Amino acid sequence: MSKPAPASLTSTHPQGPFVLSGPVVRPDETRVPIRGDLAHVGLAGRYFVPHYAVPQPRSVMPGGAPLLASPSSTAATLCELAEGDSFELLDITGQWAWGCLSLEGPVGYVHIDRLEQVV
Repeated sequence: MSKPAPASLTSTHPQGPFVLSGPVVRPDETRVPIRGDLAHVGLAGRYFVPHYAVPQPRSVMPGGAPLLASPSSTAATLCELAEGDSFELLDITGQWAWGCLSLEGPVGYVHIDRLEQVV
């Protein structure tokens, strides 16, 4: 005769941080470094995405740079980054870097030529 499964395995109530229990409120993507495919590693355990990235700090070049809402020179400017600001680079696509100033934001795109190159 087989032993019955423990109650914790037969529970009909989902448990844990990534329970599929219905719609969730999407975070403000200009304040939280998360996209559908990627998130800041500091968000692991709070949000579920296919990949997490460890930020690569880059300094903003002399003259500063606009932080844009999308990877386009005609996109809305979220804020202006000052020379020497530390930008947490999370992804590069073409000529655009996606990242944030901190885990609390702001989050957006910077043209890659406005960030120092790592040697």
